[in-house]
Amino acid sequence: MADLFTIGELATEFSLSPRAIRFYEDQGLLSPSRAGTTRIYAKRDRARLQLILRGKRLGFSLADIREFLGLYDADRGKHRQMAMTLERTRARIAELEIQLQDITVTLSELRVMADGIVAYQRDADTTKPIRSARA
Repeated sequence: MADLFTIGELATEFSLSPRAIRFYEDQGLLSPSRAGTTRIYAKRDRARLQLILRGKRLGFSLADIREFLGLYDADRGKHRQMAMTLERTRARIAELEIQLQDITVTLSELRVMADGIVAYQRDADTTKPIRSARA
């Protein structure tokens, strides 16, 4: 039984709700066996859940994750899986680098704006101490 898990055990282990795990099942990402109405998850399901959560954390879509998992099952040599994962990983890195540049520019603009407001307030009322916007 150590190789089998209930939905509650997986939910607790991965800090998820049982509803989230059922959602992944509904999406075709997990397929537990059943004992009556009780879902029984094997080590394979646990590993797939771990991969699903990692993929989501890295920003991959459920469609991407489904494709990764599908190739894992179909491509025992893992050549196609590795090639596709590398391609998608590089694309995700490029997306994140663009987002980082956009965030850097936005932060710079906001700091300039805040500094301008602080300077305006300082000039308008010299009796109140104003903290720098960079604080």
